[in-house]
Amino acid sequence: MRGADIFAIAGSALDAQNNRMAVIASNLANVDSVTSPGGTPYRAQNVVFAATPVTGDESESEGDTGSVGVDVVGTVQSNAPPKQQYDPGSPYADASGYVTGSNVSQISQMVDLIDSSNSYAASVAVLQQASHVDQQMLSSFQVS
Repeated sequence: MRGADIFAIAGSALDAQNNRMAVIASNLANVDSVTSPGGTPYRAQNVVFAATPVTGDESESEGDTGSVGVDVVGTVQSNAPPKQQYDPGSPYADASGYVTGSNVSQISQMVDLIDSSNSYAASVAVLQQASHVDQQMLSSFQVS
């Protein structure tokens, strides 16, 4: 694995976690959304990751695809049922008096946000350490 691979791998992880945090933000923005009777409520989205070969200018010329990064291949809707709340006075209530809301769990989204934030921070730490190693290697070649 070359130094350039480390930067490409960590960079792909940063991009993936950035996308994940954007989806989490969208889910949290819709946590309290409701729909009219017969309407389709907001469904929480989850990001799907996949391992992706990392190739740079160096590795393409040598045919090396041994390094893998992470890529967002899409999102899927949560299968959790929508929330039902009894509120017969609401203009969004159905004939039985129930209001249908999103299936977003604020607690689950906050746990996912913490996990994503920690993963992002770990990738930044890897980039910082790789940069530090590169700087030390360059300084070792300097003539004093």
